[in-house]
Amino acid sequence: MVPSFRASKPEIALKTCAARPQTQEAGLAETLSTQESPPYVLEEQIGFLLRLAAQRHAVIFQSMAPGKLTPTQFAALVRLAQSGPCSQNELGRRTAMDVATIKGVVDRLKAKGMVTATSDPDDKRRSILCISPDYRAAVQELVDVGHGISKATLAPLTAAESRTFLRLLKKLG
Repeated sequence: MVPSFRASKPEIALKTCAARPQTQEAGLAETLSTQESPPYVLEEQIGFLLRLAAQRHAVIFQSMAPGKLTPTQFAALVRLAQSGPCSQNELGRRTAMDVATIKGVVDRLKAKGMVTATSDPDDKRRSILCISPDYRAAVQELVDVGHGISKATLAPLTAAESRTFLRLLKKLG
């Protein structure tokens, strides 16, 4: 049986594939373009292009970020510095991370000694996260590095293109 990604008309996809003998090289490419739809060019698809941009940013981030911080750890530290002490769940909401992701991020930041957790006096089941005293001064350095990372990531664009790109990404998000 040939799998189909078209939920609305799977039988048409199956008949199309069965009706055409295909070679590995050219046959599949023919089925990716029909009279009803334009050719599917992977390099022109938003998901593909966003992934390439994310990979570019990740390489730049890793080359510039201090202390072997990951982008998610960086975001959590900066947000914690900006917003002040909060619970792990609140930090996850403030950084757009799901519960499992923020837990791992916080665990790694605590292991590095960058974040401390104290018991919430109002709810003993909850911990309040703070930046460790030794790292409070270093957060401004992180912010400066963050500006440099963003500038390097957007370097191929003009200033106007960068503003437009960021505005459009915010609109998508």
